Amino acid sequence: MTDRKNWPLALSVGPTAMNAASLDALAAAGIHQVELSSGQILPFYELLDFPRRSREITDLAEAHGVRITSIHLPFAPFSEIDPASADPAVREKFLTIQTELLEAAAAAGIPLAIVHPSGEPYKEEERPARLAWAIETIDALCKRATALGITLCLENLPRTCLCRTSDEMLQFLDAIPDLKVVFDTNHSLTEDNVHYIRAVGPRIVTLHVSDYDFIDEKHWLPGEGLNPWPKILAALEEISYQGRFLYELHEGPTYADVAENYQNLMS
Repeated sequence: MTDRKNWPLALSVGPTAMNAASLDALAAAGIHQVELSSGQILPFYELLDFPRRSREITDLAEAHGVRITSIHLPFAPFSEIDPASADPAVREKFLTIQTELLEAAAAAGIPLAIVHPSGEPYKEEERPARLAWAIETIDALCKRATALGITLCLENLPRTCLCRTSDEMLQFLDAIPDLKVVFDTNHSLTEDNVHYIRAVGPRIVTLHVSDYDFIDEKHWLPGEGLNPWPKILAALEEISYQGRFLYELHEGPTYADVAENYQNLMS
């Protein structure tokens, strides 16, 4: 068992938050840890030049009281970097780009990296083959992350993506011993969140926290959707979760809104 009050507040932010004004606002709201995230490849390169400036970017954040404690690796365009693609060239490009970003993250001392197991949409009959390709690709990436001193965290996903169920997630975890999990609280559409958390257990080392309507992902503030937060938090305590309480939200809530929501949930 762990105590939720020991889970530090954190927030997923995009490349445009890497400036003095935004970082000061984060720190003023009590948000001192962030995940640097971009779904698309280009912002890491064209907006941040992250491969060459990763240390400069983390130093800037720390100078304003904020630590970048994870990087969310890009997952789109699916046609270019899907680890479950039937095209070996797409899987190889995925490894090339993600490895370069991992190397930059390691140089900047960022300890965690988030990765998606697949793109979509997939037909049901494709899933076994897609799963095999993805496991092979993620295994290769995890080996590179481990060698760099980074913990690679695989995300549960919705709809037709891989890892939409705990059974699929466990197939990755059984095949890749060093792989960990980032559990997203608004992605489970066919399985109860509490069941998923208990099934995966202590391999969950970080979170993406938000709420939804059980129909599709929404990334709302907790309390705006249907998630049973007391049960979810209790399940995380039961599996001895010790990571960050990291919000991943659509635009709308302010940093102060996030901090207030966190205080309400933790109390």
